[in-house]
Amino acid sequence: MSNDAYDAFLAALPKRRTDVVIVGAGLAGLSAARTLTKAGIEVLVLEARDRVGGRTYSRSSSDGTLLDLGGQWIGPTQDHLAALAEEVGATTFPTYNEGKNIEVYRGERHIYEGAIPMGDPGAMMEAIEAMLELNMLASEVPLDTPWTAPQAAAWDNQTVETWIQVQVESPHARQLMALAVESVFSAEPRDLSLLHFLFYIHAGGNINQLLSVAVGAQERRFHQGSQYISQRVADELGPRILLNEPVHTIRQHEHGISVLSDGLMVQAQQAIIAIPPTLAGRLRYRPPLPGYRDQLTQRIPMGTVIKVQGLYERPFWRDEGYSGQVTSDEGAVRLTFDNSPESGTPGVLLGFIEGEEGRIWGQKTASERKAEVLACFVRYFGAQAAQPYAFEEINWSEEEFTRGCYAGFLPPGVWSAYGPALREPIGRLHWAGTETATVWNGYMDGAVRSGERAAEEVLKALS
Repeated sequence: MSNDAYDAFLAALPKRRTDVVIVGAGLAGLSAARTLTKAGIEVLVLEARDRVGGRTYSRSSSDGTLLDLGGQWIGPTQDHLAALAEEVGATTFPTYNEGKNIEVYRGERHIYEGAIPMGDPGAMMEAIEAMLELNMLASEVPLDTPWTAPQAAAWDNQTVETWIQVQVESPHARQLMALAVESVFSAEPRDLSLLHFLFYIHAGGNINQLLSVAVGAQERRFHQGSQYISQRVADELGPRILLNEPVHTIRQHEHGISVLSDGLMVQAQQAIIAIPPTLAGRLRYRPPLPGYRDQLTQRIPMGTVIKVQGLYERPFWRDEGYSGQVTSDEGAVRLTFDNSPESGTPGVLLGFIEGEEGRIWGQKTASERKAEVLACFVRYFGAQAAQPYAFEEINWSEEEFTRGCYAGFLPPGVWSAYGPALREPIGRLHWAGTETATVWNGYMDGAVRSGERAAEEVLKALS
């Protein structure tokens, strides 16, 4: 398009003016908008999807059972999410965590209770020792500036896989550690910088909190579904939120900033970009972003996860005293939970296809995936698991305006080379999203905190 044609296109676009424009109506963008609105600042939120909530997505199955297809859990110390949930009237109930857990390792099925499989005491002890060591190292990582940690260069020059291979001797313990990484990041240990892993552990308190149900990140669920929080905030904001407005261009100039979608131009004094870094890097900026910032966004991939849920008339696994929690070293689904409503009816089995398995099975057909998922469920819980009356799946890598879950992660070398660019404003542009959080990075609570932090930056800039 010639310059004249582009100028004509811009001139023809409907225009809106506001104080602050926010790109993205997930928890980060909505929290920023809510904070600014309470301070008397006019905002407009542009959301590419036809819904709010971002990586939270609650939908009813064929029988009306409400299912969380995206992020769903809240745990202790996730105080900002808890406060927001309370303010909008969202209530919680405990994740089902009673009875025996199952571990499948090298074709053998072991029953255990507690957070760590007990079938191999030697492997269990080695895994515990490794986690204690990781907690100790993580405490040395400054949450605001991970790249300044005393051993930042050494930690950022290796993957988590490298550390496990050196520090953990037992193949079984190595498998447990790998599964821990996959369950938290939906990525493989070979994908992650050790420094990023340590930062993430510190941001969530400790590795035990990241992995646990009781007194952990998976402790409770929302009666109304997690997306309800965003929906209620959206109700408060009303016409300040515009759906179906995928932004493609952001123009900064001396007197303000212009944010463009196909059907609208919003002119404002400041902007908050509240989408994952990999998506923020796909927007067109005029003038272009500094190469330092742009190269950062090229280096923060998203995790790969397919979330699957089978619905049964009742949670039959409870009849035999099982919690519904499984860990496995084989199959597409290597981690399961009892995801039934608080009433216990219907029974819902939740499985995750994560990391490399997500990459493999994401390329299969839906019917192939379903057959493999049910084969895993049967292997874990018996023949009754073969015939759910309903089956739901979502592949977050295929979601156009997400492109993966649970969050963006940093491979080796990125914190050391580009860390300061993650949150640093560029002119009138400010960055939000759970990937920018210093506490509970990667979680819903981190998203809320990031939006509130970006809003405070904007208030300071406007003043």
